[in-house]
Amino acid sequence: MLNLEHVSGGYDGQTVIKDISFSVSPGEFFGILGPNGSGKTTLLKMVSGLIPCMSGSVQINNKNIRHFSRKALAKQMAVLPQLTAHAFSYTVRDTVALGRYAHHQGFFQTWTAEDEHVLQTVMEQTNITNFQDEAVQELSGGEQQRVFLAQALAQQPNLLLLDEPTNHLDLAYQKDLLDLLKKGARQEGLTVVSIFHDLNLASLYCDRLLLLHDGQKRALHTPDGVLTEGLIKEVYQTDVTKHPHPAVAKPQMHLLPDEDDISAEEVSIGPSMLHVKQEYISLAAPTSLRTLSSGVCGAGFGWNSAFVNRHVANNYDCSDPEGEMRCYLDKNGFDTSCTVGMMTAVQLADVAYGFWENDHVSLFTVVTAGVGNATDSTRSAGGRHPMTQGTINTWLFINGHVTEEAFIQAIITATEAKAQVLRELAITDENTGTIATGTSTDSVLVAATQQGQTLSYAGTATALGQLIGKSVYTETKKAIQRYQAR
Repeated sequence: MLNLEHVSGGYDGQTVIKDISFSVSPGEFFGILGPNGSGKTTLLKMVSGLIPCMSGSVQINNKNIRHFSRKALAKQMAVLPQLTAHAFSYTVRDTVALGRYAHHQGFFQTWTAEDEHVLQTVMEQTNITNFQDEAVQELSGGEQQRVFLAQALAQQPNLLLLDEPTNHLDLAYQKDLLDLLKKGARQEGLTVVSIFHDLNLASLYCDRLLLLHDGQKRALHTPDGVLTEGLIKEVYQTDVTKHPHPAVAKPQMHLLPDEDDISAEEVSIGPSMLHVKQEYISLAAPTSLRTLSSGVCGAGFGWNSAFVNRHVANNYDCSDPEGEMRCYLDKNGFDTSCTVGMMTAVQLADVAYGFWENDHVSLFTVVTAGVGNATDSTRSAGGRHPMTQGTINTWLFINGHVTEEAFIQAIITATEAKAQVLRELAITDENTGTIATGTSTDSVLVAATQQGQTLSYAGTATALGQLIGKSVYTETKKAIQRYQAR
């Protein structure tokens, strides 16, 4: 569809774009990234023919754009530039209708039924029909942006060029606009080439990304290949961290504030912060902790400062445990946006906990345990367990900076230690008669202060892993023995 071969160019004899080559396929959503002054807008103007190439060529369907008439080029390509002030006060309808110029023959071409159909369709797509009779100058910046997008779409181009199309748009309209463009690319074969400032939006919607640096191609690849911490730090001169989007297979970049902006006061989580009541056990941390949890609330990775292990009746049954738990937390004064919530039917007075440390690291381990629903995960056939008290809930609070790899290893190490206790105490699965590996409703939490020493690993060959294994083994054994004694 679009092909650039060794394109260079700029303004007043000054070269801004330097030897850029790439191709864009029909129906592709192609993004252009780069810091201010990297040449993004200059490159887009060269692709549109507004600025001539000093060298190289821009081709559409293997034909140099210099060989198109202006009207013929307008049938192939539409451009949505950055929003600027407009001197003429056209109505919205008249402004969008200008996009049909390329399809008219002669100066006095009659407005056709096809023109009207296209006009109404693009105004509906861009959600501007309700104010089509208003003057464009009276609209907000976001509304104007949608009007000029509708004008570009009214050209019915094969190629759409956009310069930061989400500028002036609020969050909902950003999504609506980009969803519309992505739908056009996928369903109608529209080729989209767009400049983005927002790296994360570009990642979510673009098939491929071109990263410019000082007018040169620094990278050209899929979002995962371009949005790397090293590349972005080099080109944008700022610290970022990369994480996968939680719902789609696209990367997201997150800015890292300077160390000076982060509280230097180091905290240590320990027994003084734990409160044991008949109804629930809670721990309030003085700062947000990085967490990985399987709790009813606060599951997955997150940042939390409150932790609740709640006692429920032995016959507790709820079709919406998360919703019911959130209501409970709210009622008891816990902020659900930063709280991990678990539940258990065991008596909370039997909780076992301890502060563990060695020369390298310290942690605080809390365990509540019942084994009435003990299960052998290697033999379980999905049979129903008797409604007796069960569930082993394990909390690990690590005083240190834990990597994501170490978070996962910590859960593995803690699970191995728990299983060893069940083996030594000969806890069996009533359905299979074999040694249990846990209960059917176990939960685990690993929380870290993310301050101080970096702890890269938590396997049993490491100091942290050994401390986790010993603490979970000891506290779990005490909790089960207290449960059995009751």
